[in-house]
Amino acid sequence: MNNASEFKKAVQLVIEYASFDKNNTVQVFEATIRIIGGLLSAHLLIKEPSQPFGDLVPAHYEDELLHLAHDLAARLLPSFEGTSTGIPYPRVNLQNGVPLNSSNSTCTAGAGTLILEMGVLSHLLGDPVYKARAKRALKSLWSYRSNVTGLFGNVINIQTGAWEGGMSGVGAGLDSFFEYLLKAYILFGDAEMLKMFNESYESIKFHLRRGRNHCNKGDGLPPIYVNVNMRNGETVNNWIDSLQAAWPGVQVLNGDIEEAICSHAIFYAIWRRFDALPERYNWHLKAPEILFYPLRPELVESTYLLYQATKNPFYLHVGKEILDSINQYAKVKCGYATIHDVTKKDHEDRMESFFLSETCKYLYLLFDKDNHINKNSDRYLFTTEGHLFPIDKQFRDDIWTQKYTENMTEPIQSVHRNNNISNVS
Repeated sequence: MNNASEFKKAVQLVIEYASFDKNNTVQVFEATIRIIGGLLSAHLLIKEPSQPFGDLVPAHYEDELLHLAHDLAARLLPSFEGTSTGIPYPRVNLQNGVPLNSSNSTCTAGAGTLILEMGVLSHLLGDPVYKARAKRALKSLWSYRSNVTGLFGNVINIQTGAWEGGMSGVGAGLDSFFEYLLKAYILFGDAEMLKMFNESYESIKFHLRRGRNHCNKGDGLPPIYVNVNMRNGETVNNWIDSLQAAWPGVQVLNGDIEEAICSHAIFYAIWRRFDALPERYNWHLKAPEILFYPLRPELVESTYLLYQATKNPFYLHVGKEILDSINQYAKVKCGYATIHDVTKKDHEDRMESFFLSETCKYLYLLFDKDNHINKNSDRYLFTTEGHLFPIDKQFRDDIWTQKYTENMTEPIQSVHRNNNISNVS
């Protein structure tokens, strides 16, 4: 937005007042993608030599944002300790480590969406531990996928590797796991992550996709990705959720544009009906099941990426409809409010941080065709929380991380790719 002065003011406020030395218990996943990702992104923007977004360098900046990210990541590291699988505990206390009553259950996305932020931090610090722990968690999750379908469940026990939730889909609980497999290849050049993504994508299209074979021709219903049992691919319910609206964006990054267009169309049709996206929608009954809309960004993100890939002005019209709906039904005196019921348009007294970091950002970029990001889209990558990382050669040399992983003092114990230990619901 070329508002460098406000950026520098915000950085200064963070430097002066932010501290993670608190007796607070946080979610490892959320703290990583929201806070560490934001700190690293701002730091990298400040350090970019050409300063393409204006002069973002605060006076006397001494890498304070990087130090804050390092401090928080170090406080999250205990979550990776004491698990026989290498999959982290879902929560950690910032002063005291893993709480005594901590749950041994975590969702696949929560444990498998750490590699970008932890990886970038490792490269900037020259310390392999953060990336190695995140990659070990990813590979451990991979080892527990079904040997029948190649699918993952949505909740796993971090001690035993048993699947406590056997629903497989591309929405809540799993969505960003697949996104980060692909993005780890884009950012780090990690061919192993690409192989894992390609195998997962093939399994998803074979077992989750319903409807006609081709997007815009042939007989049958339009394609839709449903939730299935990870062990046999049978449909387990009749709903899709709003987080699944990010899937078309992943398909764009994978180059499967026709499929992305079809996937996007379903969620756009729901938006047109309600001027919002209900948290859960029953595709069989054609009715919402969970009615609130917390201003999520996933549909906007996919709309933005599809426009960048196709330059079809249709997606500008989609973006304007979304923008108009949000302004009409969510705008309040002091900001924008979560819509409590999409059929009534009443409000909740909250505005999630992702509305500013993602929803507004993608809407702005959709219409700002001359933005530096849009003109140089092959040089940048968005994290799952909408933070910007440069695609740079400094993140490609991974020899040291690989050596560290192979010689870790706490190896993963008894990790198997099979189903005989799984309790699939």
